[in-house]
Amino acid sequence: MPHAKDPGPVSQSSDPGRTVPTRRISFEASLQDLPKHFAFDGNLIACHLIAALSSVFPDGEDYFVRSVRHFRDRITDPDLKRQVSGFIGQEAVHGREHRVLNDRLAELGYPTKRYEWLTRRGLALRTKVATAKANLAATAALEHFTATLAEVVLTDARTRQQIGHDEVRNLFLWHALEESEHKAVAFDVYKAVGGSERTRVWTMHVLRFGFLLVMGLQTLLSLLGDRATYRRGELRLSWREIRRSPYLQRDVWIRLRDYCRPDFHPNDRDTGALIEQWRAELFGEDGTLNDKLVGSAA
Repeated sequence: MPHAKDPGPVSQSSDPGRTVPTRRISFEASLQDLPKHFAFDGNLIACHLIAALSSVFPDGEDYFVRSVRHFRDRITDPDLKRQVSGFIGQEAVHGREHRVLNDRLAELGYPTKRYEWLTRRGLALRTKVATAKANLAATAALEHFTATLAEVVLTDARTRQQIGHDEVRNLFLWHALEESEHKAVAFDVYKAVGGSERTRVWTMHVLRFGFLLVMGLQTLLSLLGDRATYRRGELRLSWREIRRSPYLQRDVWIRLRDYCRPDFHPNDRDTGALIEQWRAELFGEDGTLNDKLVGSAA
């Protein structure tokens, strides 16, 4: 694949006015009554896919924080430094709240703690053997993954309905909003410290397939441990519904692949209005998640 000439380091934020607030929030109490098959209409595949996805978040977010924090002292632009601090704060809270969800899912029989352990070991090994810039490139690529998936959650009512349980939906809505707020931070840091275009693009080539493979395998193994999977017709009904999910449509794959374009930047896709809409919906004067806040946003 031909590549444009590497434009070189970018020393400042791509969006100086971008705010990345750290919201202290807790879903622990509201997840205590979570039923085992919490997705809409008890969809088995959706339940196990959401659990598999949540299981990689706590240690995945820790990895993102480590990768960005490693370069924080090399950032001279005050706007980008402020955004890095917000990124670290948001990701830390994401990891904590998904661990709470994973603990509850483990009580219900999902293998989330085993998957957390595997994720932690795998990312610890990558941190050890890969260069700091390679880890930052992986973080920037995976942030594009999460931002793309977040946009689907925030724009598509069917996707939100498929999540099912109100509090799981609320957790993913909050997470999606904040992924959208900080979607360009790791990318800007990567450019600021001189990360190469070749490494950036090839990292996404590998992760685009690798991440989907891991998620598919973890979901399958999780399903095999659920007695409901073996009820006649259960999987067929679940698949019939899930195959129509926006996540499985070609447009999402195209958006993920767009990251490999030589002149790509996360802000090429303007989600500013979407962010403002959901900030007001979730945390405005009458925000639906204000009761979950346990401290003011930083």
